[in-house]
Amino acid sequence: MSTSSDAPSARRLGASPAGPGRGLELAPFAGVRFSPSVVGSLEAVTCPPYDLIDEEDLGRLRAGADHNIVQITLPRDGHEAAGRKLREWLANGTLVVDGAPALYVYEMGGPRFLQRGLIGCVGLRDESERVILPHENVYPGPVRDRSGLMEATRANLEPIFLTYEGGGPASDLVDRVADGSAPVLEIVSGDGTRHRLWRLEDDGTVADDLRGRQALIADGHHRYAAYRAFQARQDGPGPWDYGLALLVDSLRYPPHLGAIHRVLPALDPQEAVTRAAEAFKVTPLEGGLARALAELEAAPDGLLIAGSGCRLWLLSDPDPVRLAAALPPERSERWRSLSTAVLDGLLISDLWKITPDEHSVQVVHDDPAHAVARASRTEGTAVILNPLTVPEVMALAAGGERVPRKSTSFGPKPRTGLVMRLI
Repeated sequence: MSTSSDAPSARRLGASPAGPGRGLELAPFAGVRFSPSVVGSLEAVTCPPYDLIDEEDLGRLRAGADHNIVQITLPRDGHEAAGRKLREWLANGTLVVDGAPALYVYEMGGPRFLQRGLIGCVGLRDESERVILPHENVYPGPVRDRSGLMEATRANLEPIFLTYEGGGPASDLVDRVADGSAPVLEIVSGDGTRHRLWRLEDDGTVADDLRGRQALIADGHHRYAAYRAFQARQDGPGPWDYGLALLVDSLRYPPHLGAIHRVLPALDPQEAVTRAAEAFKVTPLEGGLARALAELEAAPDGLLIAGSGCRLWLLSDPDPVRLAAALPPERSERWRSLSTAVLDGLLISDLWKITPDEHSVQVVHDDPAHAVARASRTEGTAVILNPLTVPEVMALAAGGERVPRKSTSFGPKPRTGLVMRLI
């Protein structure tokens, strides 16, 4: 799998390896896309991002189209098998490489939303340079998994999601392309969202506008950490100094910020509530989930506990002494007031005595009903949270702090398999 024409290198971009003072960079690349003449429906071979796919979805996707990209992003038989599958699809024409590097204008739209941005290769930066700002911590397991998949496939399969405060010529160019020309790709996914893609051979407008700007990692912290880990294992500058990203102007297309709820399959909900009562006010709730969510929204410091049989409790008014002892003293007051910090530090670690990882504490993006249903199936406990706000997240990131792991669900997220990148 050659890298000479498939991805940007420091030499071809006319720049030194990623280093201080170079600012935000989004470079063109030769996109890899499914051939409709081979696979037929592009909707059938693309899918949501890997971390939004649960076991039920995974089984359905694997049983569907023969060439669904989930066979590579979530391989049944390990990373090496995914690499062989990718090379097979490239060899037999299932996947084709665009003939020349470009940026890609990407649009997602539905009845009540529209998002546009640019897909390209973002120059990787050390956090100390304050160019690409993470706002969330990561679990080591998923980073190892995504890094291993990248190593085996020599590809960026899914763009991370970056936002920046734009309003400049790059954003104007994105809108002109989307409003004034026919896309190279258009599909409607199963949830009714329309996805469109255009090739853009930039004349320098994007590069000039982005220079000196900062970007926030909205979604994809584990993949960005995997980019950096993969880069660190290489010898010298090269295409590994870049990673696939969708960059969205948050001023023109403000992202949606939802909550990420928790499911603890090994924790009995009645036991969870009994232990929580040591440091929280516990209020049993009647009237179903919709009413309970309204009660949660009205309680800024509230957490909603749910178990099988529609049992629901609101936790509020955490004991300030127990809270101060459970949370890191070096953190800012803003950080210590986050619902996810209270959940992780006081509730999960201190009161429930659970060491969190991707197995003991599962996550569900946005959908509280899905979290409650999963907890019921496992006879475990769901914790439903209010979403953080964009100003909270931005203020913490600007101050050099990160929210606890899996605190935010920015969206809408790009669909996987529309365009990929070989390293």
